[in-house]
Amino acid sequence: QVQLVESGGGLVQPGGSLRLSCAASGSIFRIYPMGWYRQAPGKQRELVAFITSGGDTNHADSVKGRFTISRDNAKNTVYLQMNRLKPEDTAVYYCNTYPSQFDYWGQGTPVTVSS
Repeated sequence: QVQLVESGGGLVQPGGSLRLSCAASGSIFRIYPMGWYRQAPGKQRELVAFITSGGDTNHADSVKGRFTISRDNAKNTVYLQMNRLKPEDTAVYYCNTYPSQFDYWGQGTPVTVSS
């Protein structure tokens, strides 16, 4: 049974920072690429960034230079450091494998960027 539990979201002012964490149980973590996704109100879920098992990363153009994905295989955890947040970053953030797998979606962690 695989579980992914996201945490670290909250309310932050524009220009602020947050660090999201995703703790993974099960044996998938070390062998799969992992991704962070987000879904804003009224919009489809989108990929924010992914990281391979070897640590190579890719970030969406909308967050490039502001967000950084990383992983700690020893802790079975993937992170998303978000800096210089904008109101348009407001969304529920989820982690999953990359590509995503239906059965692995968790509850997500909400991020609200507002003054």
